[in-house]
Amino acid sequence: MLNLAVLLENSARERPQQTAVIFNEMKFDYATLNAAANQVANGLVKAGVQPGDKVALGCPNLPFFPIVYYGILKAGAVVVPLNVLLKPREIAYHLQDSDAKVYFCFEGTEQLPMGQMGWAAFNEVDGCEHFIIMTANPAAPSPIEGAATLGMFMGTQPPVFPTVQTSSEDTAVILYTSGTTGRPKGAELSHTNMLMNARLSDNMYDDQEGDVALAVLPLFHSFGQSVVMNATLYRGGTITLMPRFDPAQALAIMERDNVTIFAGVPTMYWAMLNLPGAEEKYDLEKIANNLRLCASGGAAMPVEVMKAFEAKFNVAILEGYGLSETSPVATFNRMDKVRKPGSIGLPVWGVEIRIVDEEDSDVPVGALGEILIRGHNVMKGYYNKPEANEAAFRNGWFYTGDIGKFDEDGYIYIVDRVKDMIIRGGFNVYPREIEETLVAHPDVSLAAVIGIPHQQYGEEIKAFIVLKDGAQVTADELIAWSKENMAAYKYPRRIEFRDTLPMNATGKILKTELRKEA
Repeated sequence: MLNLAVLLENSARERPQQTAVIFNEMKFDYATLNAAANQVANGLVKAGVQPGDKVALGCPNLPFFPIVYYGILKAGAVVVPLNVLLKPREIAYHLQDSDAKVYFCFEGTEQLPMGQMGWAAFNEVDGCEHFIIMTANPAAPSPIEGAATLGMFMGTQPPVFPTVQTSSEDTAVILYTSGTTGRPKGAELSHTNMLMNARLSDNMYDDQEGDVALAVLPLFHSFGQSVVMNATLYRGGTITLMPRFDPAQALAIMERDNVTIFAGVPTMYWAMLNLPGAEEKYDLEKIANNLRLCASGGAAMPVEVMKAFEAKFNVAILEGYGLSETSPVATFNRMDKVRKPGSIGLPVWGVEIRIVDEEDSDVPVGALGEILIRGHNVMKGYYNKPEANEAAFRNGWFYTGDIGKFDEDGYIYIVDRVKDMIIRGGFNVYPREIEETLVAHPDVSLAAVIGIPHQQYGEEIKAFIVLKDGAQVTADELIAWSKENMAAYKYPRRIEFRDTLPMNATGKILKTELRKEA
């Protein structure tokens, strides 16, 4: 019997007074964090949540996230983390698709009113029975009439809870991924999937007393959730939370909290490296002396950025690779092995990688092919998506849709993607979803979306639009409309109007031609 909540419970038992979470001036030790999660679990049971029920969680990197996350797990329920940038209709889709019974939602800010958007979405989904709003001040009254606050929900619930013992193959988390086909799909990750990924840290880097990890990667995302939160709490370390990345704030927190581990996407390294006046404002020598490990993933790290950052902060950046479907880590450049800049490293412990051609035959060293993965990290499947599962799995292997190659030492290099998925600032963006939203605009007849190179984000989103006869909408107006209807990382920043789009004989838009012309 196994429950992922053991990550928190074991550390709380062994080091109750150790600081687990820092947020600005607030600190939570392991005993306090575990007790709060127990209150959430008791509240869920009181609300009628049964083992296996789905519970959605929409929250930026705040102490609420681990408290509610582990509380859901303790109750034997399934965590469904939601991207905090989703708009109401996107939230409603995720709640409906996951069969969420309860939805915990942070109130947000004036600029990002998560609570209001979440409440609107909740009221569109009949099957979701409870909406709990998390207010910045837990003692504050509810800002939404009819919605209970987390403070009210936890109320007088006892801080002790007998964790529900789940099977190792029971689903612990459903992570939504755009993938490469269709609407976002929920990757069902078991307790074993997630626990093993957290424990991979033992194999990838050495444990040191007093480790502090900066949690700036979104905890709703697989990278931040497994590699930062779960791995650090499993090892009894400290995470210092940062709700939204800002290079100046990141350096300030590194200096203040003596951060030893930083995991991020390449654009974060680029931003910190190029922050004007950093030498005068921050003690970069202190930061460099504390940093002992940096990890990068989500997109390919430009070698020149890697070299410059390593030289400035005297630390090695280790690249890895994975997907939401693989919990996420599948490969990594280990500290005890030769590191090859530009490579995503070697398969992690217990994971196998193949690279195959279109006939599913293994390709020779240096040849390109699709990356296949098999191991303890691979998801159970996409939730309620049998056709997608049939396409993703063959003969026990998960087909990633990514193109790569092996070198003579077995190191793997990502070369391209099979489909059209865009990676903008570490977020996967699926063009078809954007195209379908764009054509919902009354003036748009046809849309094609591609990724174009961008120095900061890796890729930027560009839409080619064919307007309906007589339509007068401008590019700025369409961008503004898109911003209202899509999450911030999805909407196109570049729009080009065309009379026609290049197509083949069957009417398929030739995005290869658009990329050449972009």
